Amino acid sequence: MKRPAFLLVILFVGCVRAEPNCTERRCLAQMLINKEYYSQPQYENCTLPIEVPFIEYQTLAVDTKNLRLNSRLVAAVEWLDPALAWDMSVYKFDRVVLPVKKIWTPQLHVTNGITTSMKHASDDLVVFSNGRVVHRVIINAEVNCEVNLFNYPFAGDECPVAIQTFSTGDCGTGLRLGDVRMIDGSHGDWQTDFATLKKQRDDRNYITVGLSIKYSNPFITLLLPSILIVLADLVSFALPLRGGERNTFKVTLALSFTMFLNILNNELPGDSQCSPIIRTHFCICLILLVLSMLVSMMLTGVAKDGLLIFNCFSKCSARRDKGNSDENKDEEIKADISVVHLDVSEDIQMLRKVVKFLEALDTKKQKHAKYEKIANRGDKIFFWFYFFVASSYITAMTCVMVKYKCKVNHFDFWY
Repeated sequence: MKRPAFLLVILFVGCVRAEPNCTERRCLAQMLINKEYYSQPQYENCTLPIEVPFIEYQTLAVDTKNLRLNSRLVAAVEWLDPALAWDMSVYKFDRVVLPVKKIWTPQLHVTNGITTSMKHASDDLVVFSNGRVVHRVIINAEVNCEVNLFNYPFAGDECPVAIQTFSTGDCGTGLRLGDVRMIDGSHGDWQTDFATLKKQRDDRNYITVGLSIKYSNPFITLLLPSILIVLADLVSFALPLRGGERNTFKVTLALSFTMFLNILNNELPGDSQCSPIIRTHFCICLILLVLSMLVSMMLTGVAKDGLLIFNCFSKCSARRDKGNSDENKDEEIKADISVVHLDVSEDIQMLRKVVKFLEALDTKKQKHAKYEKIANRGDKIFFWFYFFVASSYITAMTCVMVKYKCKVNHFDFWY
């Protein structure tokens, strides 16, 4: 009897000593920390599923010049780690808070991100009694997105933000994504229209981000001034050809247009798969302005002294006039030799000179009137030609900017 009773006492004392002395929540947390499980939970198939119930997506900025999309993602992540489970009959708590640095946590990154940084939303996380771990992470990524700017400033496109975790062959982690919530859709000249979760394969998950330009600012600062400058150039045909006012005004318009070219060069990228057609628009507008300026200068020269086209004709007529004057002079000399007028007074000679001067002046005025008539006729013809070409071009270019769509392959980072 003594021996069995002694054994029972030893067994009872051992069980009491085996039970933890502290069963508080903090003691439970310390017990889990002391396990020092810093490696990924291992299963038979070597793949740990990571649940992502929701992702909060936010576009921070869109770099139009370098075609970059800066994004911020807040993801809720959950996974099961059986090694962190505990017996609720000993520790009567269904959850506990642990330091995030004391256990293993998954790493999320953006596949097509030029730079990606993941940080923990908090220094702590929650562990449940069955080993389920709940945590939040913040991902900041700069994505190389070939934004379709062909229709700028009416451009809009969709950029993928691919989210992946570590995986090598049959081992690693696998994502199971849930809902995507978009916050703060407005940022600068760009607007985030939507953010939708899609996938190409089971291991290729991405968020499609719909972007569009708020066209009011670039339209007012770039497109509208180009149209107004061409319109002002058309109205400048109302100025007279002579005097130089029209030519000075047209030169001022051409110089002013180069300022908008510099603004455009600073705003848009140098080249892309779908280069902005507004570059071609500005180039054609500049060609129209320079052409109008050159034609106006040429017609001003024609109106003044028959420059260029009529210069050769004026030289020929001058030679004929010179020949005629020489003949008349010879005839006068002969007449003076043959007949001597003794009673010719100086008043009559002065009167002859005045008559010759008036005749020469009248001839010159007739020439200038002829040149001005030809120049004005050419000016009217060029005005209507310029009006038709400019109007047709602006209408066609506006339709192309609004309706034409250029396609860009955004998934070339996946091979």
